[in-house]
Amino acid sequence: MDDDFLDDTPASGTPSSRHALLVAALLHLMSQYTLRSTQRSPGKDQDDDGPCVKLAAVIERHLDALARLPDAEPVLRATCEQLRVKWEDLVDSRMPVPVRRPLLSRLLRPGVFKAPALAT
Repeated sequence: MDDDFLDDTPASGTPSSRHALLVAALLHLMSQYTLRSTQRSPGKDQDDDGPCVKLAAVIERHLDALARLPDAEPVLRATCEQLRVKWEDLVDSRMPVPVRRPLLSRLLRPGVFKAPALAT
C-alpha cells in the first residue's frame, strides 16, 4: 500500500486538523457507500448486488491511514483499526472471482494471431 494519501494532506495544519480532515473524508465516503447501497438505478444489471467495491476499498484505505497516524489519539487509532478489518473483509468477500481459462483456449481464440500484411 502506498502512502500517497498521507502525503497529500496539508502539512501546515495541526495534527488535530489533519485528523479532522481524514475523519471528514471518511464520513463522506461512508455516506456515499450507504446511499449507493440503498439506491438502485433502473436499468442496472440485476447481478449488481450493491454498492461499489472500489468505494469500499477506498474507505478501508482511509481507515488504515487513520489507524497508522502516530500522533492520533489511541482510541481513534484502535477504532479505525477495528473498522478497517471489517471493511477489508467486506472488500475481500465482494471481489469478483477471476475466470480461469486454459492457456490453449486463450491462445486459439479468434483474432489473437493475425497474418502479417503483405507488401504489394
